[in-house]
Amino acid sequence: MFANVLSGKVRSVGLTAVMRAAGMVTRLLPIAQPTMMVGPGSSARLGQAINDFGHTRVLVVTDPVVAKLGLMAPLLQALKAGDTDYVVFDEITPDAPMALIVKGVALFKKTGCDAILAFGGGSAMDAAKAIGLAAANHKHPAQLVGYFKGRRAPAPIYAVPTTAGTGSEVTVAAVISDPETNRKLVIADTRIVPRMAALDPTLMVGLPPEVTAATGMDALTHAVEAYIGHWGTAFTDRMALSAVSMIFDALPVVHVNGGDLAAREKMALAANYAGQAFTRANVGYVHAIAHQLGGLYHTPHGLANAIVLPYVLRYLNPAIGPKLALLALKAKVGKPGETQAVLAHKFLDAIDAMNTRLGIPATLEALREADIPALARAACREADANYPVPMYMAQSDCEQLLRQLLPLPSGAGLAARPAPRKRAPRNKMPV
Repeated sequence: MFANVLSGKVRSVGLTAVMRAAGMVTRLLPIAQPTMMVGPGSSARLGQAINDFGHTRVLVVTDPVVAKLGLMAPLLQALKAGDTDYVVFDEITPDAPMALIVKGVALFKKTGCDAILAFGGGSAMDAAKAIGLAAANHKHPAQLVGYFKGRRAPAPIYAVPTTAGTGSEVTVAAVISDPETNRKLVIADTRIVPRMAALDPTLMVGLPPEVTAATGMDALTHAVEAYIGHWGTAFTDRMALSAVSMIFDALPVVHVNGGDLAAREKMALAANYAGQAFTRANVGYVHAIAHQLGGLYHTPHGLANAIVLPYVLRYLNPAIGPKLALLALKAKVGKPGETQAVLAHKFLDAIDAMNTRLGIPATLEALREADIPALARAACREADANYPVPMYMAQSDCEQLLRQLLPLPSGAGLAARPAPRKRAPRNKMPV
């Protein structure tokens, strides 16, 4: 047992040192900041701006629901008025499956497009990024998974998010999926950040409350994980803390009143700020676990993040107490002068309360006990290789955390959130 404890500590210290060194490199990466247009009608103004760049033809990447709702009409009318030709690819489904990326690349090349416009949620934006990079490098998207796998930059990419969640309009990542292996895959490259983006709150007023809740908690997860990891900078901390404050203020409002344009705009900005934070500071165990749940059970990413977030934060509490305390103040759930421990627990309780208020379940109905070892193994592998987490989990700890997500007994109800289990004493040393 002593040998296992020692090896676990050595592993954590070693991984932390490697990730801290990698973090120094990420600070030097040139990451472009998109030109942002914000406010009602900004999507049409983006269309007008695109006209000025003289593109021959623009590939518009979206999903069937957005296309059917007619949300793109003002932007497409602006393109038409400026004599910019476009082709609509409206087949994107959740998690941007690999086959659809390949289909989009073929359409991009066949129709002679020289720019891409992503219009929709995170899946549409990630699909557009992947299509652009794959088309430029004449590679299958599977060959681009990982960091900087393409030699050529994509054609100019523009973005209009229709949800306030992923922040993909400002990030260096594109998350796609491989249905054959039930895996989510990440393509990362600083050159896939969109050139321009529009945050138009009028596009979000019709979102169902459950989508508003899940995407909003996705943005909150981005902000929190960016703040508590080892790669934070003064800039990313400022963006993350601002996003947390704005989300706690606006998300309950838009969940009840989706037509509140001011609150919708605040959520769009918060998701954008969180995206700016995590594109440099990265994420952590919430995402590592949520990616596995999404890959295997097709759980929507925002919902998976929302369910997992409180459990991971309670696990990490011994290593991030001071940061949780500041988060409590920024979220206005604690008062100056209260002890660090009190503030940290208030923030943890506030996350639980927010989930309950938004109707987020405490457990995952699809989760099965037999799948837990493989899920934990994959999540730990992802975190070990990619994320500057404040403290590393052993697989057994990740399995224990996942078991807390198992479905509640019939009739227990959404509010019956189980008390988080205590972590094993051997992993209490913060690193």
